Amino acid sequence: MNFKDSIYYKIGRATELSGVDRIIYRTLEILPGFLTWSTIALMFILPIFLPFIGAVLIILFDVYWLLKTIYFLIYLYQNWKKTKHNLGLNWEERLVNFKYDHIYHLVLLPFYNEGFDVVEKSLESLVTSKYDKRKMIVVLASEAKAGKEAKEISEKIKNIFSNKFGHFFITIHPSGIPGEMAGKGSNIAYAAEQARIEILDKEKIPYEDVLVSAFDIDTVAYPNYFNCLTWNFLTAEDPYRSSYQPVPFYNNNLWDTPIFSRVAGSSSTLLQMMQQERPDKLETFSSHSMTFKALYEIGYWQKNMVSEDSRIFWNALLAYDGNYKVIPMSYPVSMDGNLAPTFWQTAKNIYKQQRRWSWGVENIPYVIFGFIKNKKIQKRKKIFYSWLLVDSFWTRSNSSIVILLLGWLLILLGGRWFNSTIISYNLPMITGNLMTITMLGLVLSALVSFSFLPPHPQKFDFKQKVWFLAQWLLIPFIVIIFGSIPSIDAQTRLMMGKYMGFWVTPKHRKK
Repeated sequence: MNFKDSIYYKIGRATELSGVDRIIYRTLEILPGFLTWSTIALMFILPIFLPFIGAVLIILFDVYWLLKTIYFLIYLYQNWKKTKHNLGLNWEERLVNFKYDHIYHLVLLPFYNEGFDVVEKSLESLVTSKYDKRKMIVVLASEAKAGKEAKEISEKIKNIFSNKFGHFFITIHPSGIPGEMAGKGSNIAYAAEQARIEILDKEKIPYEDVLVSAFDIDTVAYPNYFNCLTWNFLTAEDPYRSSYQPVPFYNNNLWDTPIFSRVAGSSSTLLQMMQQERPDKLETFSSHSMTFKALYEIGYWQKNMVSEDSRIFWNALLAYDGNYKVIPMSYPVSMDGNLAPTFWQTAKNIYKQQRRWSWGVENIPYVIFGFIKNKKIQKRKKIFYSWLLVDSFWTRSNSSIVILLLGWLLILLGGRWFNSTIISYNLPMITGNLMTITMLGLVLSALVSFSFLPPHPQKFDFKQKVWFLAQWLLIPFIVIIFGSIPSIDAQTRLMMGKYMGFWVTPKHRKK
């Protein structure tokens, strides 16, 4: 029996299992939070009982982080060059020697309670795409529970854009379907199936000829996105066992967002750019693309969990017995930075968004449990991906806190004996110098971010440009407040069995 036909394939949480399986899955849900809180506990235990060992460990960790930063910056620079190059290419010319007029693009736009201007801007970007619009199928995937206002916006959008594409289709996802969690995953899964029935099957469009782009509703596609995607599909070694990942830019409303929102968004972009240079460690994130053939075979996006954008990759990896990968496009799409009507509401929304992204930790029990049950996947791949997931979420929740606090805790709690030692005397200088060198990496990160900015307002003078670069000095604090803490929050909730639901990030635009 194939793994995708088993009862384990679309598991969302331990409560859906019973017996030994439930115990194993629940243990794996506890694991990330246990590792994180054990690390935090050790930060206080070591200074009191083993301060010398703690000092050696923090120095080694700082050296490790310095080397890792250099390693990441090399990848960032490489992808910066590649992305800039790809933005300047004539992708229509690159496709001249390929037969691609049979390729359709199915674009899914999940829509809840966003304003008309947000939806309109996304559709306008599709209209200005350089791909043949007759080969584009656009689905505005609305929610029944969104009510009358959302229905009116959908109809208004339909009146404007229905004749702009080969097919324009509105779906209304019913609420309260048993076994579903309200959210993006269940919505776009329903929309994809409706598009299959009403368009692909009726028009006899082969599934293998359709590329599906699952976009957030605020996603603005660059003019050559679909040409670039088509080229990547046609040149892929195994196109039907691959997803295609663009680089997310949070530029739509960048000049309206406060500093911490800009830095949080830019940090996510830079991380994704680094990951694009490590395709073996890349998973799908936010807006992404894949073939309808693969999507249909694996049963669409999972409907009973939060992190549908990354989970679809792990679903495919398990369904195809480890034979699935993500192809980096090194080409951007643009989305909204987090913005609310007030400063504090923006901060609150960023925290909730980061916590939802951190809820991707629910993939750890799913993937490791799936590896246990699927005997066809190579052991080497199982170890690699298991370590990749655990290390990624441990780093996100712990590394910044360890770097910032452990050295000071050693001095404060190490006692009179430790504070009289040479290592204690030199510890602040050693760790400070290492972290100063590491912080220089922020300069390159800021310059990379600056190079992809949209046109700035007319009153954006030289002082404001300097301030824009200087704001990157806040990143150590922003990473802790809007990175480590929401990650610890998510892992603790999973550890305690307090499962999260899907939280839709509000889209706000200044008039």
